Amino acid sequence: MKKTICLLALMAAIIFAGNGAFAQASGVAESVDTTKTGWVANVLHWYDAHMNYYAVGGLMTLESSFIPFPSEVVIPPAVYVALDEQSQSGMSWWLVVLFGTLGALLGALINYYLSRWLGRPIIYAFANSKLGHLLQLSSEKIEKAEVYFNEHGAVSTLVGRFIPVIRQLISIPAGLSKMNIWSFMLYTTLGAAAWNFILALLGYVAHKAGDISVVEQYSNEISYVIIALVVLVIAFFVIRYFIKKRKSAK
Repeated sequence: MKKTICLLALMAAIIFAGNGAFAQASGVAESVDTTKTGWVANVLHWYDAHMNYYAVGGLMTLESSFIPFPSEVVIPPAVYVALDEQSQSGMSWWLVVLFGTLGALLGALINYYLSRWLGRPIIYAFANSKLGHLLQLSSEKIEKAEVYFNEHGAVSTLVGRFIPVIRQLISIPAGLSKMNIWSFMLYTTLGAAAWNFILALLGYVAHKAGDISVVEQYSNEISYVIIALVVLVIAFFVIRYFIKKRKSAK
């Protein structure tokens, strides 16, 4: 437990260090088109003026915890700004992914330990409370995450990072089941890194297209494609398992 607490403190220190070690004085880049409408354009304008690695890590910590905050609002616009030569944010796209992943892991660990320490009755009671509903939680969503975790085991903490709603809540059943912390951290980090890289790629495509609205347009489609791929992979392994079982029976 002491090692885990020290690790949490170290990750938090790394994220906070990003504010001073990497961030530079920033201003609104001339390339940002403030006439665009939609949440992505507004986020982009704010990012170019204020975003740094500390903010990326902090926002992704929120996104990965029980507080509803979409990662599509964080990584793609941050990468878009980082790739803009006229931007004064001073960020690199790969460091955006790194600090975003550290933040996602920290948020997941918050959910994990809260669930592990508080237990199932308190977690479900909180989900059904007014505050829980305000945070868009419900016992149905928690139960859905638990079912998913029970059906797919520890690897669900990796695969679940690609699935909307499950992404934020998969750490809760992992904590309730007292999943091995090192396995949890490994799977969560791999899943978060892969998802953040995909979002960074979306920010790159938007930058090349010169149109940040690409993020707003295709973020949902990407989630659906990933879910379809995950289903195909799971189906492949299930079919292969039954084929081997059938052959061994003969």
